[in-house]
Amino acid sequence: MITTFAKHLVSTRFSPPRIGARYVERTHLLAQLRRMQQCRLALVTGSAGYGKTTLLAQWRQASLKAGADVAWLSLTADDKGYIDFCTALLAALRRCGLSVEMDLPLEEASAAAMDASIAAVVEAAVDLPKELYLLIDDYHHVEAPLAHKFMQKLLDHGPGNLHLVIASRVAPPLSLSRLRMMDQIVEVDSAMLPFDLAETRRFVDDNLGAGKLNADELTLIHELTSGWPSCIQLTVIMLKNRPETRNMLRDLVWRSSDLQTYLSEEVIAHLPPELMRFAEAVSVFRRFCAPLAEFVTGNDNAADLLKRMEDENLLIIRVDSDDRLSWFRFHPLFGEFLTTRLERDDATVVRELHRRASRWFSEHGLLTEAVRHASAGEDVEFAASVIERAAPATWSLEYLSPTLHLLEHLPEETLFTHPRLLFIACLTVALTTRPTKARAWVAKLEANASSAPPEIAHSIPLIHAAIAFQDDDTQRMIDLLEPHRDARLENPFLQYMRLAELSAAYSAAGRYADAMRLLAAHPIPPADEDNDMALVAQTTRATALLLEGNVREAERVGSALLARSVQAVGRYSISANICACVLADAYYELDRIDDARETIANRRGLLQSSGPDVTIRASRCRARLDLLQEGADTALTFVQRQIAHLHSMHQTRSVAHMQGELVRVLLVKGDRVRAKEVSASLDELALAYPAERGLRAEIPALAALARARVLRDERPDEALRALQAVRSHADAFKRGRLVALTDLLCALIHAGQKNADAAHACLVRAVEAAQRLGMVRTIVDEGAPAAALLANMVREKKLTGAVLQYATTLLDKFPEDAVPGSPVGTRRGQGASKLQPVLTQREVEILTLVAQAMSNKRIALALNITLETVKWNLRNIFAKLGVSSRYDAMMWARKRELIK
Repeated sequence: MITTFAKHLVSTRFSPPRIGARYVERTHLLAQLRRMQQCRLALVTGSAGYGKTTLLAQWRQASLKAGADVAWLSLTADDKGYIDFCTALLAALRRCGLSVEMDLPLEEASAAAMDASIAAVVEAAVDLPKELYLLIDDYHHVEAPLAHKFMQKLLDHGPGNLHLVIASRVAPPLSLSRLRMMDQIVEVDSAMLPFDLAETRRFVDDNLGAGKLNADELTLIHELTSGWPSCIQLTVIMLKNRPETRNMLRDLVWRSSDLQTYLSEEVIAHLPPELMRFAEAVSVFRRFCAPLAEFVTGNDNAADLLKRMEDENLLIIRVDSDDRLSWFRFHPLFGEFLTTRLERDDATVVRELHRRASRWFSEHGLLTEAVRHASAGEDVEFAASVIERAAPATWSLEYLSPTLHLLEHLPEETLFTHPRLLFIACLTVALTTRPTKARAWVAKLEANASSAPPEIAHSIPLIHAAIAFQDDDTQRMIDLLEPHRDARLENPFLQYMRLAELSAAYSAAGRYADAMRLLAAHPIPPADEDNDMALVAQTTRATALLLEGNVREAERVGSALLARSVQAVGRYSISANICACVLADAYYELDRIDDARETIANRRGLLQSSGPDVTIRASRCRARLDLLQEGADTALTFVQRQIAHLHSMHQTRSVAHMQGELVRVLLVKGDRVRAKEVSASLDELALAYPAERGLRAEIPALAALARARVLRDERPDEALRALQAVRSHADAFKRGRLVALTDLLCALIHAGQKNADAAHACLVRAVEAAQRLGMVRTIVDEGAPAAALLANMVREKKLTGAVLQYATTLLDKFPEDAVPGSPVGTRRGQGASKLQPVLTQREVEILTLVAQAMSNKRIALALNITLETVKWNLRNIFAKLGVSSRYDAMMWARKRELIK
């Protein structure tokens, strides 16, 4: 009887493992599994350590809470045979409430016996008036064909109230097409199982403590692990045991013997030698396909081996591609693990694999990868020939990294004898913050321009403009490019490069209308919208909006472009980095602090090796986030380190911006002595740029702004004169945020001098600009003095209408202790302002009745007051709120939940 077999089973196999209190609820996956109520089967497949068991345990808990009958079965290697599997399965079904009594043979079953067993299960389930769920974990242990046949028949003939949930490392050999056609199956595969960034953050915070790691570190962990739950857990354990290794997080995973052991024992231990050798060979590629794998390994079974790796979920992921080939990649850590093993055995094998791959990629027109693998294989001559063959028609920004790597190993004598290669080299170094080398090389190119192909000779101004961009010489960019603005270029890369450079130059000069007209006159064809240089050109629209101060529109345009750039050319592409710094700046200004931090998290290139504009925007955003979230000391450390780095990069304007930030941080710390010293240093720097027309004109304005901050309390008249210089610059270049900031700082100084009328006029202009453009932090970052002035203006009814409403919104953004008179215990979640209560109890009562569509006469009767008293109260309400109608007053009160 079945009980004869079942009594030998360990009872723990019918209970899920404890998942503890610190686990991440897989909300979106559980939502998928909730469809099980209408389905026969849920199939969860994925590699080792991806949380299949935990997901099933969470689903079990949710189902039990919902009142369902749920049974659990954990399979082991002992269940690979038919009889052992059936014994365990039927024992689990009995725990689900099925009274299954039958004889099981000691050896293989006949078809009749199998059908009898299935019939017994079906009849027992049908007799139960409830939904039954059986969760089977580690189904990959099952090997017997008859066991799979048994499961197939149970799925095909099982009653509607019996639901099976199967978790397996490999897709089980079951025919599921009929269930798919009938929408009777829920499938969660390896692409859905990894943690997303939010889940990674929750797991780390729950296990290490909230705030123990910053956004950069959390994003780095997520990217290193690609959301692999077990690997994230190992990383957290290492950080717990050795907190000092937090500074070496990028290498931390490979310091763990636990991970090495896990990969050896759980992932590759049971692989046959041929598959293991094959996996090690293809691990040297960022992506691979069957023809490439066959060519480089010489293995005719490459396609079958790839299919087996995919079927077994060997930490292998499909990669989207425009061609018809099926491309794959390994999980980064697993790929590096395999490559390390291969290099340890024989480094010459790795070099030869790279060389063979470079030939294959070259023959198939995949030139970026051909260059990358030729360089990795130390085949410099072949890499140079590929680059030269590619230039300029098929050039793209993807070539920058492999070309730079090649140029580090290529003798200049060789470079100078190949005009096409020299042209690409000039473009590369001009676009990657190496203007000195670019100037030297372009001189060589110009010396031989007569013998160079025409498209190269005609494109030399583009290189000079790129150099001028790195030098912040806006006017030279315009002078070089404007004469050729409408000349047709056959080469798409060069065409979009010119468009991006000239649009950026116009915006930098404050010529936003010209930039928008240029972009409108040269629209990107739909076929080229995802071209990397075309995306860079499109980012100039978002940059122009942000420079102009239109923060809301910059966020809208920038967020869409960032999503497209990441999808089309990758998270760390040039277009994605430009969009990220624009978007982070906009997010910060809009007071979306977490979004701003997450957008620039773990993008070291923004701070270390980007062009001046990107570096400035990212560095300034990072400094202000550090000041806001982690304190003045953290911000001070970052700013000082960044100034030293930018000095070494010879980015003078970037240094000036960071010195301006340094003054702000020092004043927050109360260190006025050092703030004056830095301001004086900035003044000295500004002396070298007295009459600039382009971006470098920012340097004197930055010096004047820092001087105004330092002198605001001690010598207010001098501070106002300095702000007048800042205002002149902001007006000349139409920098909306800087205009508003200047007005706000002037308002604070006038208020300190008891010049109420001037303070009021300046503050109104600042708040009007903030409301129109979406500015928040420009106002709020000025701290308690700005909050006090704003609150005073509101209380004294010196602001009206939309300006009053926006001022009230801004006051809610200040810290509680910054706003004088802010009530203790205000419930911010209910929409209360820091200046609440604005309305009296009687006024709230009147608005409550207004919301019920009562007339003034009916309100008077309801409250037992005169009609004139109602009208008088309404006039007071309108004046306080800056509105002109009963409806607007009612909506104001509803938004703050003062009335229903």
